[in-house]
Amino acid sequence: MDNKVIVELKNIRKEFPGVTALDQVNMKIREGTIHALVGENGAGKSTLMKVLSGTYQNYEGQVICNEKEIHMKSEKDAFSFGISIVAQELNYVPELTIAENLFLGREPERNKWFINKKERSKRTKELLDLMGLDYEPEIKMDMLSVAQRQMIEILKSISRNSKVIIMDEPTSALTSKESELLFNKVKELKQKGIAFVFISHRLDEIFEICDEYTVLRDGRCIQTGELKDVDTDKLISLMVGRNIDDIYPKIPDCQKEKMLKVHNLTNEPYFKDVSFEIKKGEILGFAGMMGAGRSEIARAVFGMDKKDSGEMILEGKKLDFKNANDAIKAGVAMITEDRAVYGFAGVRSIKENIKLPNGDLYTKFGFWKEKETAQNTKKICEKLRIKAPDINTLVGTLSGGNQQKVVLAKWLVRNIKVLILDEPTRGIDVGAKQEIYKLIVELAQKGMAILLISSDMPEVLSMSHRVAVIAHGKLVGTLDKKEASQDKIMKMIVEAK
Repeated sequence: MDNKVIVELKNIRKEFPGVTALDQVNMKIREGTIHALVGENGAGKSTLMKVLSGTYQNYEGQVICNEKEIHMKSEKDAFSFGISIVAQELNYVPELTIAENLFLGREPERNKWFINKKERSKRTKELLDLMGLDYEPEIKMDMLSVAQRQMIEILKSISRNSKVIIMDEPTSALTSKESELLFNKVKELKQKGIAFVFISHRLDEIFEICDEYTVLRDGRCIQTGELKDVDTDKLISLMVGRNIDDIYPKIPDCQKEKMLKVHNLTNEPYFKDVSFEIKKGEILGFAGMMGAGRSEIARAVFGMDKKDSGEMILEGKKLDFKNANDAIKAGVAMITEDRAVYGFAGVRSIKENIKLPNGDLYTKFGFWKEKETAQNTKKICEKLRIKAPDINTLVGTLSGGNQQKVVLAKWLVRNIKVLILDEPTRGIDVGAKQEIYKLIVELAQKGMAILLISSDMPEVLSMSHRVAVIAHGKLVGTLDKKEASQDKIMKMIVEAK
């Protein structure tokens, strides 16, 4: 490819206590191209991009921008060199408006003393129109959905007139329509000479929009080249170091006994009169568009959100959860859609994240049973193959996939009867997905009832005994595994009223 190299990473090495995250990594980013950075969770992708975006300053090697070596002390320095990042975990102030978030720290001024709010709102509207987003500039960020917040974060980078934009799992919380809108805008900006580094575990997206690729594995650069020269199978084998014949394991037959029964569950305006049941060892999939009410139903079952009416019965016993703590004690657990907000405490260690929600298991007379906690944490980390130096590692320093495993680990130390999984493999690479799928199957074999919510249609179809279709806050039908198909599900969604 003849496009000019505008940024080059040479022999980058980055170490953390006990771990070499990057080892002599090289990468070239060319003007007007989209460069895919792929690899399993923990391969070093996000670490490499944090070096490039100025987040990490202590590293070996060179960052060369327009043929000159640069040394960045912060993300602000990176902005000055035309480099910005849209991080996997969203970075925004929920109490501020869209306009305030977009121009935070670079507000347009009036008379050098006051913020020109009218001008800020005008510029925000222009940017929203540029992206085809019909949002009001003065709406607070906490009023937006996860998908809408993601779009604003992407817009923030574009607004800085960046020459290199790093996108770390940018579509993980977007609908297919929003993803299409984003890709179209990226392609437009690419034609204007802007370079993108695209990190995604959705290989279909990579082959749709990317020109070049670099594969990382265990902190090393395995191969780089043009995407036209490889196919999906080749890319996967480079990422994981082995061929993957079948991502989805065979799911076992479920038992006949009912574990959970939900009857006429209602929380308006989100959902109304939703009824379903899950047998022991059954995986019930929830399919539907984002905003249909899938997550809201799950949150109500788990006690996170209130319910207006309806009843839930667990192994023949009527439930009335006042909060999530009641649900946990009854044997119901949930992995939420937004793991960074509800799933873990990033400034706490793996051990602390596992023990904090399980105080009833790991305390005696008001004191923590540290030895037992440490032993159980080590066992569950080994079982889930969590990559970390030790159990005292801060969860916030782990890769996205390993963070998700920690979220799962904190529940698997308990005697869980019903496990709710809301987008459990979002932002997780194909190798880690296999591990999660095998674990789900193991849990089902042991009799656990599992509610699986996913926007990945092949995942829902392959990993569920039955698929419940949710549309407009209603359960519009349930399909057995043999009759379920993407076409049938989409038809049910479209025809729902």
